[in-house]
Amino acid sequence: MEIDISIDGKSLSIDVENPFKADLPQMTKEITDFGTNMGIELSNLDIKGLLGRMIKGVSGCEHGCPADAKSLVYHGYGKFKLNYVDGGILSASCELQDKKSLELKVFPEF
Repeated sequence: MEIDISIDGKSLSIDVENPFKADLPQMTKEITDFGTNMGIELSNLDIKGLLGRMIKGVSGCEHGCPADAKSLVYHGYGKFKLNYVDGGILSASCELQDKKSLELKVFPEF
């Protein structure tokens, strides 16, 4: 599984070897450090909670794929706008300070 993070056109990619044992605190730190290096504060967003739900939505299809992903999109998550893209891809985006945007995409393993 791969997670792509984009802030104002710059990107970071995180490979998740085992989505059922994902190190959410470490991934969250990588993402917030990525934002900090760009002068953007991300600690006010629940990135850890969002990542957990997105990973489960893509890899933990308890009710049949892609039911969890579509359910997450339907219910939403905080300030994030969620979208399900055919092929099992989940994306989340939100507007940051100075009209910049944050986008996270979770790609399933095939």
